[in-house]
Amino acid sequence: MEKKYTPSLWICIVMDLLGCASYAVPVLGDVSDLIWAPISAIIFYRMFGGSIGTFGSVFNFMEELFPGTDIIPTFTLAWILKRVMAPRRTMSI
Repeated sequence: MEKKYTPSLWICIVMDLLGCASYAVPVLGDVSDLIWAPISAIIFYRMFGGSIGTFGSVFNFMEELFPGTDIIPTFTLAWILKRVMAPRRTMSI
């Protein structure tokens, strides 16, 4: 049985904090989101892969791109989803 990689919760929290860091500089924040959105989506896909990574990277890209939605902790929510859903998938009747 192959063990699937799950990223560290701390790495997910740091990634979410980096996404919110654009609010630190008011005018530069929206411009930096244009740069950060595709980078964040690629990192998200590389970290989670599979269906969570595919759907999540698109959601993460949109969340980082639109103003006011940076508050959503996308990486942390994906970590929780992966941790909760993984044990259920491996169970068989």
